[in-house]
Amino acid sequence: MPDPGTENVLQGRTFDAVLFDMDGTLIDSTPAVNRSWALWAEEWGVAKDETSHGRPARDIIEELVPAERVDEAIARILELETADTNDITVLPGAAALMNSLPESRRAIVTSCARPLAVARLGASALVAPKVIVTIDDTPRGKPFPEPFLEGAARLGVDPRRCLVIEDAPAGLQAGRAAGCTTIGVAGTYAAAELDADLIVPGLDHLHIEVAAGGLILRLVSPNS
Repeated sequence: MPDPGTENVLQGRTFDAVLFDMDGTLIDSTPAVNRSWALWAEEWGVAKDETSHGRPARDIIEELVPAERVDEAIARILELETADTNDITVLPGAAALMNSLPESRRAIVTSCARPLAVARLGASALVAPKVIVTIDDTPRGKPFPEPFLEGAARLGVDPRRCLVIEDAPAGLQAGRAAGCTTIGVAGTYAAAELDADLIVPGLDHLHIEVAAGGLILRLVSPNS
């Protein structure tokens, strides 16, 4: 991985808005997610694929349970996940990066259902933007482009002028399909598993300046 202090392949470009994924990008909910899905899988007698991070729960569950029980299974995992918000933390650099952006230039785009997104953000104490797009707001979730297209539309910006920041292959695929520029955050997946315009070790390696011509991305050392 290049030294974040010396290389920025997006140097010289400006953007109108940033669309953030939530879990694994802004907040770490991994312990709660693992507990909830392990309990759900035990109850339903199935084995969840651990590489499915970043996809909507419905897409995962449809591969694991009979079609006539999908809605019941989704309701159960939502109940389990909404009830378990222990150990959810804000990832390094997330609050500073989010807070550096004007309200009209930032949004969260998540594969979570809205009640779960609200619960996790509340537990993390991250001050969330007004625009939050969830799986409840679009006909298809990641890896399809609709979630990020909806986020851009709610901000009133062209998706081709948006930065998508994601930690999962499905989310990065959705961002590309929407025409956005993508930044992959290594952690949930190794950098080698992420296909993005730029890959960073964490949000603490990013700084965004607000200028008259738009948002300017800088790479920084978190120790500087």
